[in-house]
Amino acid sequence: MAAPDSMFSQMLLLLGGAVIAAPLFRKLGLGTVLGYLAAGVVIGPILQQIVETEEVLHFSEFGIVFLLFIIGLELKPSRLWQMRGDVFGLGPAQVVISGLALTGLGYLANMADWRGSLIIGFGLALSSTAFALQILNDDGDMNSRYGQRSFSVLLFQDLAIVPLLAMITILSPGTVEAEATPLLDFAIAVGAVGAMVLAGRYLLTPMFQVIARTGAREVMIAAALLVVLGSAAAMQAVDLSMAMGAFLSGVMLAESSYRHELEADIEPFRGLLLALFFMAVGLSLEVGVIFDNLLFILPAVPLFMAVKALIIYGLCRLWGSPHQDAVRIAVLLPQGGEFGFVLFTTATAAGLLSSATASLLIAAVTLSMALTPLGAALSRRFRSAETREELAEDFSGAGADVLMIGFSRFGQIAAQILLAGGREVTVIDDSADRIRQAANFGFRIYFGDGTRRDVLIASGIERAKIVAVTTQKRETTDHIVDLIRSEFPDVRLFVRSYDRIHSLSLRARNVDYELRETLESGLLFGRHSLEALGMSENEAEEIGDDIRRRDEERLQIQAVEGLGAGREMLLNRPVRPEPLIKPKRAAVVEDVSSETAVTEAG
Repeated sequence: MAAPDSMFSQMLLLLGGAVIAAPLFRKLGLGTVLGYLAAGVVIGPILQQIVETEEVLHFSEFGIVFLLFIIGLELKPSRLWQMRGDVFGLGPAQVVISGLALTGLGYLANMADWRGSLIIGFGLALSSTAFALQILNDDGDMNSRYGQRSFSVLLFQDLAIVPLLAMITILSPGTVEAEATPLLDFAIAVGAVGAMVLAGRYLLTPMFQVIARTGAREVMIAAALLVVLGSAAAMQAVDLSMAMGAFLSGVMLAESSYRHELEADIEPFRGLLLALFFMAVGLSLEVGVIFDNLLFILPAVPLFMAVKALIIYGLCRLWGSPHQDAVRIAVLLPQGGEFGFVLFTTATAAGLLSSATASLLIAAVTLSMALTPLGAALSRRFRSAETREELAEDFSGAGADVLMIGFSRFGQIAAQILLAGGREVTVIDDSADRIRQAANFGFRIYFGDGTRRDVLIASGIERAKIVAVTTQKRETTDHIVDLIRSEFPDVRLFVRSYDRIHSLSLRARNVDYELRETLESGLLFGRHSLEALGMSENEAEEIGDDIRRRDEERLQIQAVEGLGAGREMLLNRPVRPEPLIKPKRAAVVEDVSSETAVTEAG
């Protein structure tokens, strides 16, 4: 245990290194992660004279725990269920195939016998959750297709640590057969996950409701920390990763009305501890081991990263990823991971690896982590033309009766009507191209991310009479609506809806007005088509009005009944075509989900 004076010196060194290195490397375009690593490498020789660097590494792993909790808050159970094909298909394929290939390389290199080579291979098959997710967050790609697929693979890798630890127990010399109980350990792990899900579903939200009524902000922060650390400790008790426990608790709270407040409470701890983790990895880099084994490490690290990247690329292509996405995933996940440290240390204690081999492997994994930000920078060359360009955020002069978030084609048309009516409109959008184009036509438009509370305040949400959310992606729209309803409950919300299901979802969120993006244009198109076929203008308009009225009636009924089983009814109910000349019995054609579905209106 470090003395108080040494702990104070240690904190000063780490904070000073972070403050100097992170902005410098960010300015150079190398990213903050590489900056923290470099700071750790420089500080390492000094800090090792004060304290054991392993203590710093173990403590800083809580940064990964907090990171996974925040990611869990962004993933509702329904969305996580949609990822099951990647989590339990692509994930196992990557771990097994990469593990076997790297096992062969380890055996051919005479690093250990076949049992030790298995541990080496599967240990190197695991990637670094902390490094990969931090890079995705820095690039704003967490919700992209390749970001979600990368996260699915990382999620399964966290699950895989349980059978891999059991494999060490089975393979270790002198293991008594009765002592190896992998099935029992697996059953206990499954039971613990089930208990965590039940607790999250029935205990966490009521607990936060009670705490929120007290109005004590510090108690809410303490409760958030208790949930994260408590769930992490529960999973660790059954030999699962702490990060997995925090992730599950985050997922269980993803639909809670306190989600944004919890995220804001945890974010400072996450950022600081994660920075400390990257620095701790740099601290633990044994430069002496690398120099002593330079002729082995120089070809070995790029070789195992290349083999792993090729396997990941091939599997992603097999799972349907386009070439660019597959390349970006392959260069994001080729490094060794923090769980490799756990496996190699445990295998050494079990007699499967020598201490020299374990030190060499840990140095190789650390070096591969250091190469990851460079690989990610390289992957940006494969970005398509749709990559977002960043502009400086400047909200001077912002603030109007209407704040419009998102300047898509839908928003552009609505803004023209508002301006023609003599109303001022402040528009924020995160596309540099759209901002330049809109500025040419005289729109007051600012670069900013509408999912951030500080951006909304800077752009004048507190004085706006109406906030119009006209973003293109349903997930982005829902995020903004939830944030505004949580932080600015008195704001009048007018929202562009993606489809019928989305409209019902928005009504459940108590928006003031929503409109499906294709409804009115489709009705107008159909009306003019009838007129072109010889129907009178009044009769065609009457049919359109009737369909609009009965569609609204059905929406109100469905909003009261709730979606649940109603969604299945909407998607599967048979269609009975009706003559268009009978307006009171006309059928409604509506896009119910991402697929086209047809339902009756009345």
